[in-house]
Amino acid sequence: MPHEALLQRALEQQRLRPLDVAFARFLAECDAQLAPELSWLGALLSRQLADGHLCLDLDLLPVLAQEQDWPEDWRALAATLHEDGRLCLPASPLLADGDGRPTAAPLVLDGTRLYLRRYWNHERAVAQGILDRVVRSEAPTAHFADELARLFPDAAAPDWQRVACALAACGAFGVITGGPGTGKTTTVVRLLGLLQTLQLREQARPLRIRLAAPTGKAAARLNASIAAQLAQLGVDDAVRAVIPSEVLTLHRLLGARPDTRAYRHHRHNPLHLDVLVIDEASMVDLEMLAAVLDALPATARLILLGDKDQLSSVEAGAVLGDLCRRAEAGHYDDATAQWIAATTDDDIAAFVQTDAQPLDQRIAMLRTSHRFGAASGIGRLAQAVNAGEAPAALALLQASAPDLAWQRAVDATALANLAIDGSATPEDGEACGYRHYLAWLRRHRPAIDAGEAAHAEWARGALQAFNRFQLLCALRRGPHGVDGANRLVAAALRARGLIESEHDWYEGRPVLLTRNDYSLGLMNGDIGLCLRLPSADGSGGTQLKVAFLAAADRSGGPPRLRFVPPSRLADAETAWALTVHKSQGSEFEHAALLLPPDPNNVLSRELLYTAITRARGRFSLLGSSAIVEQAIAHRTQRHSGLAARLAPHPAAP
Repeated sequence: MPHEALLQRALEQQRLRPLDVAFARFLAECDAQLAPELSWLGALLSRQLADGHLCLDLDLLPVLAQEQDWPEDWRALAATLHEDGRLCLPASPLLADGDGRPTAAPLVLDGTRLYLRRYWNHERAVAQGILDRVVRSEAPTAHFADELARLFPDAAAPDWQRVACALAACGAFGVITGGPGTGKTTTVVRLLGLLQTLQLREQARPLRIRLAAPTGKAAARLNASIAAQLAQLGVDDAVRAVIPSEVLTLHRLLGARPDTRAYRHHRHNPLHLDVLVIDEASMVDLEMLAAVLDALPATARLILLGDKDQLSSVEAGAVLGDLCRRAEAGHYDDATAQWIAATTDDDIAAFVQTDAQPLDQRIAMLRTSHRFGAASGIGRLAQAVNAGEAPAALALLQASAPDLAWQRAVDATALANLAIDGSATPEDGEACGYRHYLAWLRRHRPAIDAGEAAHAEWARGALQAFNRFQLLCALRRGPHGVDGANRLVAAALRARGLIESEHDWYEGRPVLLTRNDYSLGLMNGDIGLCLRLPSADGSGGTQLKVAFLAAADRSGGPPRLRFVPPSRLADAETAWALTVHKSQGSEFEHAALLLPPDPNNVLSRELLYTAITRARGRFSLLGSSAIVEQAIAHRTQRHSGLAARLAPHPAAP
């Protein structure tokens, strides 16, 4: 089949996007002699990037052909790329080798992995930036063990929070991973207390510490957690005063410039800090981490927090997953285990492996959940899903634990009942849905002349009431996706007289920002509520404004509010339902997940686990057992060379 016809057919079959085909045609225009195989690989690579892969591993083409049921013309093209079992690509000035030559080539073949040059550069920069910090260690001071013991006075060995704190305190790079409720925030606050205590003993100037998260929602949540933990931290007041509670989004920290990929802070204008802590690191994509490392001073310490088993970032890369691929088994060396035993009395000998790598010595996995006890249905369900144990997960759902609910048949009535009352069936009266939030608005509304402070407090309470429940969807489009669910929920709320019916903007409407707005200081992913507030002109009337929660101030006081007229929110959509991806960084008293009735490649073990662990007190699932089994069986694998770059050599004995 002629090359152009092949691309057009792939476009019609939706195997490729218009952007993928346009890139293939661009390559053909740049090199008139370009082999059809390379043009097709360019389109396929573009498609892979859209699916979150950093590269296209040409050794895995037979696997892709099987998984995606490739047509014969695609299989024939793939077969021409191997000769006598060896990879053999046609030469082109558009294709660079593993050293990046020629430097102007947009494609790079590094081993068997094909990259766009930009992502090849990012991957190498991230690997080198991490490895440069991994090899830097700091000898503990004379007071290190004493201060560590003071911060963990009653911990029973082995205490992985204490181990994580010790490992992170003695290196320029550290990763603390763990599931929900394992104490990642507690650990990092104690780590910062330890670092500042030791710093003030040795020097007059405290460490310059900054806290960041990928999204505004994750930043606000960490802000509240840090403020609560600081109040309980067993350190001197002078130390507590120099531990920040303010959390910025990474975009704000780096100084994002509108309509460009550039940032104000970079290697020639680095960040002014000594320690950077990034929470919800599973949401950080490769390009963002490359920008962070580029802006970090060479002497700065970087600490990443996150759950390695959650969904990876929407953008290309699964950085935390690549970093923590060996965390379950520890992979510590003898020297690390002996130092931990001597310093903390914790025995981690069971996690010593002969193939230990330098990076492994900088990673700690927290293994005990303090949120979900042994009897928790949510906790046990999350564990079963994460372990790939579909029969155990289905058995838990069928057992009707108090904190779990399962509706196999998904219809409009069940979905509306779940969203409004928190239950798909009227028999369950304990659940909480959006009716509770809308009733809260009416019940607690201040008098119109109550004053600005009273209305601000009401808005803050409304945001808290709304966050008690959230409907999640696996898909974006279609009747079982966010678009369809939002329409159905809004219509059901109107039919029951719970929201106004005559306008698109109405009181109680939750909205999700879909684009950064630097003029308003709001970021993609921020959620606000449309509320009726007193008019600013003092006329005694009211007007609709959207209330957003900003980060708390440095003193740990209540979060700040930002009120924005709806007319200024061009890039906002209704948020009665969110994708599981958009819910990351959030927790809800009750989270409900709507699964589609038919198999879909989006469904995965990581998606189901992430949805389950958004719930603190109750999790509801709408979906058939067959779809649940499919999701648990499908584990997301993103093509990347980062893990290989991070472990080039075994650790020295």
